[in-house]
Amino acid sequence: MKDIKKPLLLAMIAAAIIAWFAFDLGAYFTLEQAKAYQHSLQQSIADQPILSSAIFFAVYVIVTALSFPGAAVMTLLGAALFGFWWSLLLVSFASTLGATLAFLASRFLLREWVQQQFGRRLGAINQGVEKDGPFYLFTLRLIPVFPFFLVNLLLGLTPMRAKTFYWVSQLGMLPGTAVYLNAGTQLGEIQTLSGLISFPVLVSLVLLGIFPFLAKAVMAFIQRRRVYQHWQRPEKFDQNLVVIGAGAGGLVSAYIAAAVKAKVTLIEKHQMGGDCLNTGCVPSKALIRAAHTMHTITRSPEFGIDTAQPQVDFAAVMKRVHGVIQSIEPHDSVERYSELGVNCIQGEARILSPWEVEVNGTRITTQNMVIATGARPVVPPIPGIESVNYLTSDTLWSITEQPKRLLVLGGGPIGCELAQSFQRLGSQVTQVEMADQLLVREDSDAAALVFDSLQRDGVDIRLRHKAVEFRTKETAAGKEQWVVLEDDQGQHHDVPFDAAILALGRAANVTGFGLETLGITLGPRKTIEINEYLQTNYPNIYAVGDVAGPFQLTHAAGHQAWYAAVNSLFGRFKKFKADYRVLPAVTYTAPEVARVGLNEKEAAAQGLEVAVTTYGIDDLDRAIADGEDYGWVKVLTPKGKDTILGATIVGNQAGELLAEFTLAMKYGLGLNKILGTVHPYPTMSEANKYTAGVWKQAHKPERVLRWLEKFHNWQRGGSDASDHPQNATIADKQTHLQEK
Repeated sequence: MKDIKKPLLLAMIAAAIIAWFAFDLGAYFTLEQAKAYQHSLQQSIADQPILSSAIFFAVYVIVTALSFPGAAVMTLLGAALFGFWWSLLLVSFASTLGATLAFLASRFLLREWVQQQFGRRLGAINQGVEKDGPFYLFTLRLIPVFPFFLVNLLLGLTPMRAKTFYWVSQLGMLPGTAVYLNAGTQLGEIQTLSGLISFPVLVSLVLLGIFPFLAKAVMAFIQRRRVYQHWQRPEKFDQNLVVIGAGAGGLVSAYIAAAVKAKVTLIEKHQMGGDCLNTGCVPSKALIRAAHTMHTITRSPEFGIDTAQPQVDFAAVMKRVHGVIQSIEPHDSVERYSELGVNCIQGEARILSPWEVEVNGTRITTQNMVIATGARPVVPPIPGIESVNYLTSDTLWSITEQPKRLLVLGGGPIGCELAQSFQRLGSQVTQVEMADQLLVREDSDAAALVFDSLQRDGVDIRLRHKAVEFRTKETAAGKEQWVVLEDDQGQHHDVPFDAAILALGRAANVTGFGLETLGITLGPRKTIEINEYLQTNYPNIYAVGDVAGPFQLTHAAGHQAWYAAVNSLFGRFKKFKADYRVLPAVTYTAPEVARVGLNEKEAAAQGLEVAVTTYGIDDLDRAIADGEDYGWVKVLTPKGKDTILGATIVGNQAGELLAEFTLAMKYGLGLNKILGTVHPYPTMSEANKYTAGVWKQAHKPERVLRWLEKFHNWQRGGSDASDHPQNATIADKQTHLQEK
């Protein structure tokens, strides 16, 4: 029976749409037509008020249910014909009933298919609708951000109950309907052009224009009351802003606040600079530099240089790593930020209320907060893990003895960088990744180049393997440790190791400082849920960096921090949405993998048709001279356009080369602009220009070039190249060179 009902309903809707256009019914739903028939309609209503009201009601329901244009005109006309109060009754119930019918039709025809096709992507939306759907529907009805018919159709695809949809719509549309009807009663009394500037009409039109803004302000007020109803707001505040966490996000937030002369306190329980300075970006890059240096020394015969057998003093390597940290520490120090005007406090912060933070026994009241508590390495609950010598990116930098056999769990950027570095420094590394490629977010060809490079360095890479158990055994030589790996065929393999590095991701630090007390909402990944302005469910509390996501990158945290600081201090006047459209990222392996915007994998997942332009760096003069002639530059553009949708670079100095594409994407510059920019020779940056040249060659104007060829032939006297052996020989040579 259901199989028959759907085609029948579709046929009825199609017939109504065809009739609408075939008989030009839309012409009857204009203000001009309404005005022309106003007097005759009013006479009919006076003769048969009940029947006229029923017909008006039915037509309004049909127009709304089928999402035809004309509901707004009918609202104004209804007020002019029936008067304000009776039309308010008719229009209010007719619009809600029509909207509900559209809602049910959308649900009946499309919901099952949409949920089957996009159920995973819609999971978060479905949960949100089930939790706060009535409130958001009321907001959409009160503040018409989207056309009403779109709200009807889209919400029909969600789990919202029809009964809830009806009563929320009835209530939410009532104020807007009243404003429209008030305008309609005034428009109905216009007899001459001078009536257009009458005071009642102008008031009605002004109300119609400012209603969305008034409604938005009212809804914001209601939401604030709803969120803060259990808390007592202080009368005065000690600070304009309190920042919890002195990593990249926290430091930038505090810096900006101090720069605009706000009173700001920065609280850090451990070390200024956070993970990036002390356990992340800085020490890892110092280690990578040492590993690359060792690798370059081993390649010295390639450049005609003989060296003695190089030796790695691992303790000295780690000493330099800590020396680099100490050299950069002043940039993030308490002394520097205190001079900038930031009140720096070392201690554990605890949020007591939306406006109160306690640290070291002292309560601080603040208008706004920025939470920048970062993240910590994930330690998986693998049986036996507590009995082995495992390291994370937090604890790795305390070792001074190099492990001979190193196990690295994880094939992401951190795992690949550390696996390659330790291998080049002399450890025998086994790297384990559950997926079928390293760097799973990157295109497979980029990941393949990194895989090949690590293998050439000697890393034993185990793809499609997972660690299922750690085991230990005491021997005369000491404690033996090994991991049991399970491959995709279910076979088990024992791999001994001296130390293991866990590089399996990072978990946001969201416990232990009061988020639970406030009921700050967490997202599916257990990060703090924020809106596009970086606000939590408390509008005066913001979150940035790893604790909020979605990017666990130092520069992403700093980027978010600008928005959080400015919005928190000046949001009552103007708020800015965080812009993630152009956010670069680099994996610092050899070769480096640098990317901004879309890659091929993401474009395919989004169903986008793109043109892919690739230039091989093995053709670049500077790369050949440096002995680094490997990798490529890949750019995605729309079909037939030079707009850059994304760029991926794999090769030496890829992170440096990426900056040009990042700038171009940020300011809307296409490949033609890059091609027209002079790049110094010989440099690696020429790879970007040559990539633009490859795109241009593939999009050259063939018709124009054929006409130009005829023009040049005419310039030479009308002869064709084939008539002259010498010219033909030259042409053949040029063709040969192009093919080469």
